[in-house]
Amino acid sequence: MAHIPDGVLSMPVLAAGIAVSVAGCAYGLKRLHPDRIPQVGMLSAVFFVASLVHFPVGPSSVHLILNGLTGVALGWAAFPAILVALLLQAVLFGFGGLVVLGVNIMNMAVPAVLCGLAFRRVRRAFPGDTRVAVAAAGAAGAGGVLLTGLAVAASLALSGREFLTAAHLVVLTHLPVLVIEGAFTAAAVGLVLRVKPAVLDDPAPHSDEDEGEGAP
Repeated sequence: MAHIPDGVLSMPVLAAGIAVSVAGCAYGLKRLHPDRIPQVGMLSAVFFVASLVHFPVGPSSVHLILNGLTGVALGWAAFPAILVALLLQAVLFGFGGLVVLGVNIMNMAVPAVLCGLAFRRVRRAFPGDTRVAVAAAGAAGAGGVLLTGLAVAASLALSGREFLTAAHLVVLTHLPVLVIEGAFTAAAVGLVLRVKPAVLDDPAPHSDEDEGEGAP
């Protein structure tokens, strides 16, 4: 239940979600270099498809999120990538609502960015150490799910005491996903480090100087 539907959250929570998501998307787009747009599109598509893979957990079911992997690969550009994926999921499949879209973006993109920043800090501290990078990627993949579960639970709990039980269940049901995504992200990053490690380098922010390149 990472996708919260409309009609559940309180107005202050909705307003906070919109404010954080607008600011995050604006900053992510400002830093996004045009050369990395195909990479953002690909990760947005992976994020979109991942939500269609469901696992039964007790009386409910959960799905992959992959926001940790998205943050590791994209950094701040995870915000616009997740925005596009969540918007299409809401319109095409009814996963989450449109009014609550800002909160859903916040709950998944903020953990993605935090995990991506932590992963890059570890890579800078241990340059060239593939095993440490893979372990950090696994932690980022698991951490993205854990932080999203906690953020969803907080969004529900702050909207009313009647959602406290659901908030606890959200965290518990995502524990299996945490393990799966940690292993998947570690394997995916390990493969990328062998075939094209530049994909995981710090994305260079887009600047006005770039726009002037090649101009007469």
